[in-house]
Amino acid sequence: MNPALAELHDKARAVLDPVHYDFFAGGVGDEVVLAENEAAFRSLALLPRVLRGGKIGTDFPVLISPTAFHKLAHPDGELATARAADGTVVVSSMASTVPIADVVAAATGPVWFQLYVQPDMAVTEELVRRAERAGCAALVVTADSPVFGRHRRDIEHGFHDLPAGLAAENMRDLAGVAGPRDIAMSADVSWEHIGRLRGMTSLPVWVKGVLHPADAVLAVEHGVAGIVVSNHGGRQLDLVPASLDALPAVADAVAGRVPVVLDGGVRSGGDIAIALALGATAVGIGRPVLWGLAADGEAGVRRVLDVLRDEFLHVLTMCGGVLSRDMVVHRGFRC
Repeated sequence: MNPALAELHDKARAVLDPVHYDFFAGGVGDEVVLAENEAAFRSLALLPRVLRGGKIGTDFPVLISPTAFHKLAHPDGELATARAADGTVVVSSMASTVPIADVVAAATGPVWFQLYVQPDMAVTEELVRRAERAGCAALVVTADSPVFGRHRRDIEHGFHDLPAGLAAENMRDLAGVAGPRDIAMSADVSWEHIGRLRGMTSLPVWVKGVLHPADAVLAVEHGVAGIVVSNHGGRQLDLVPASLDALPAVADAVAGRVPVVLDGGVRSGGDIAIALALGATAVGIGRPVLWGLAADGEAGVRRVLDVLRDEFLHVLTMCGGVLSRDMVVHRGFRC
């Protein structure tokens, strides 16, 4: 992890309620894949190209990944995150503690809405309409959550609900929903639902949670606008590979037909470079944003993005402005 991000993490851990820290930091089961998401990057190195002579651009291929309940980290919650993004795409969680309309109003750049397809499609459609009315630029459908993950830390703490005064605000006043904390998963979600979503909105529909290359092909065939390679930050199934390990096969299967975002384990600008070299169009940042938010609110999130941007551009410059798969090798590589 970049030292500046490690410092923010340590500060966040010191100020957060330990129950809430474990909610953000924890994973499913024995947390094997949680650790492997970061370890996968540490196992790789880059072979830089030299004497390229090209001017390095300033593009920052990063999105803020959807994470729930930002007000557990800071009173301003998702508003602080959106303000700090400063043009970076914010993928706002359906489980936000701030309504999506307020998130969009606070942001200076695009906001996408992350969606769990609900068992009642009428509820799902109303959530889509709320995203449209708010001015969201895309929908991101999470596909890897037919049921809730079993998080050992949350079970040990008995953490099953938000504190009084907080709610998943996007679920408020929905017909057929008991209350604003009532988010359901749907085990029967299928590619048919992706088609139905595409039929009910003109917003681009992305699919998040793809690991298998065959599913990537199906996603393209079903007209998605993009794919997020993700294992849900190690929070759903502890038997899956690290997101980075799944990326190359998915990128090959997609073959440039739609963008591919890598989500999971990115903790430095070098990690961003490795992901792009292995076929990602961009990366998503999740937990580091929460650490910055808890440590110093809007300024902390801005610090996270600034650190990653500066480090990524430095690495890109050191690699001659070129990132390709032949430049990625395992640690211990011998020419």
